[in-house]
Amino acid sequence: MHPRLLFVCVENSCRSQMAEGFAKALGGDAIDAHSAGSKPSGIVNPKGIASMKEIGIDISTHTSKGLDVISGEWDAVVTMGCGDACPNVPAKRRLDWALEDPKHMPPEEFAKVRDDIKARVEALLAELRA
Repeated sequence: MHPRLLFVCVENSCRSQMAEGFAKALGGDAIDAHSAGSKPSGIVNPKGIASMKEIGIDISTHTSKGLDVISGEWDAVVTMGCGDACPNVPAKRRLDWALEDPKHMPPEEFAKVRDDIKARVEALLAELRA
C-alpha cells in the first residue's frame, strides 16, 4: 500500500495543484497523490501550469476538483493555508503549510512559492519513507 497524500486549498487551482505535481514527480509510483478544494474554481491556474513547466513538470492535464470526489483515509492531508475553509478529511497526519496564494504575484515571486512547495513536498516524502 502506497502512502496516500491529499493537498487541499480553497480553489484547487494553484498551490495544491503544484504540490500534487511535485509529489507525483518526486514520489513516482511509490506515492498516491491527489489535490482538491473546498470551493474549486474549475480551472488550474495557467501561471501555475507555466511555472511548473519551467522546471520540467507538466500539470496541464490536472483538473480542479472538489472535496466531494475525495474518499477514504489519507496518510497525510496538507492544507495550503486556507484554515477553516477546509473541511475535515480523515487523515493519519495533518499539516498546514500556510502558504501565501501566488495567483496575483509577478513571475519571480510566484517561482519562490513554487520552490517553497517543492522543498516542503521533498521533506514530506522523506519523512514518509523513514
